[in-house]
Amino acid sequence: MTVTKTDSKNGIKIYYVEKDIEDDVLEKNAGKKLNRKQIKTIIDHDADVFTADGRLLIRFRKAVLNKSHMDAFYENIIDFANKETSNRGIASGSKKRSVGSNPKIKSNIFGYFDGWSPRQKMVFTKKGHKIPIAIRECTFNRDDPEKYQKTIPLITDIDLQYKKLAPEYYQKQIQKANQTHFRIGKTSFTTVTTNVNWQSTLHTDKGDDPEGFGNLAVLERGIYEGGETCFLQYGIGVNVRMGDVLFMDVHQYHANLPIIKKTADTTRLSIVCYLRIRVWKNSANKSRKFFERHNKTMKNILSKKK
Repeated sequence: MTVTKTDSKNGIKIYYVEKDIEDDVLEKNAGKKLNRKQIKTIIDHDADVFTADGRLLIRFRKAVLNKSHMDAFYENIIDFANKETSNRGIASGSKKRSVGSNPKIKSNIFGYFDGWSPRQKMVFTKKGHKIPIAIRECTFNRDDPEKYQKTIPLITDIDLQYKKLAPEYYQKQIQKANQTHFRIGKTSFTTVTTNVNWQSTLHTDKGDDPEGFGNLAVLERGIYEGGETCFLQYGIGVNVRMGDVLFMDVHQYHANLPIIKKTADTTRLSIVCYLRIRVWKNSANKSRKFFERHNKTMKNILSKKK
C-alpha cells in the first residue's frame, strides 16, 4: 500500500492510498487466489481508507454488532449455509459459465433473487405454468420462515451501521429498497450471501446496486488465522472478526486470504448484505397484494415443504 497521507479523527485512523498495480495488470489476476506476501498492510483497528482522488474505499469499525443477534443468526442459518453450491463463477476460481463445472463451495443466498434456475423452469413447464416475472423468495426464507425471521435483527444492525457510516451511499440504496416489498425487513437489503470457510478469488461484485456500498460481517466458531479481506491493487487488507463490520467498494477487485484452521470445529461464516438491482427493477412499485400473491403461487409450485 502506498500511503500518501495519514490523519486521525475521533479515534479513527484515516489513510489516503495510491495504486500499487495498474488496472490492466490487475485485471489479468482476476479469478486468482491471493497470498499474504502480496498484501503490505493489514488493518485491525477502526479506520477509513480513501483513494488518492478522495473516493472512499474502506470504512471499518470493530466490535459494533450485537452478540445475541449474531448468535441467533448463526444458529438459524448455519445448516443452510453449510450446503455446497457451484454458483459463484469467477469468485470461486472458475472462468467457466456453466454452473455445474464450477468448484463446489459453501456459498449460499437468501432473501430475494432475480432469476430462475433450469430446474425451476422445468417445474413450471411440467406443471403447465407460464414462467413468471424474474423475482422470487430464496429457498431458505420460503421454506423456513421462522428461522429466517431470527436472522433479521443482525441484518438490521448492519443496515443501521450502513446508514451511520456510509450515509451518502445508504440514502440512494434505501430509496430503492423503499419501493419494493421484496426486501429483508425494513432494511436497504434484498439479499444476503453467506460463505463458510471459503477463500474467494480476486473479483468484483456484480448484480448489486451500483450506487450502493458493500459490506462484510463475520461470525466465528473455533479458532483460525487469516481470511482477511484484501484489495490487491492497493496492497491493503482488513482483518474482519466477530462483531466487526466492514464497508467497502466491492466494485473494485477484492478477495480474501487463506483461512488457516487451528481447531477441528473452526467455522468462519461471512455475511454480505446487498440490494440486487434487478430485484428492485422487477418489483419497484408493485403492490403488497402482488407481493403476497406472487410468493404464495411460487411456494405452492416450488416448495418441498407443503
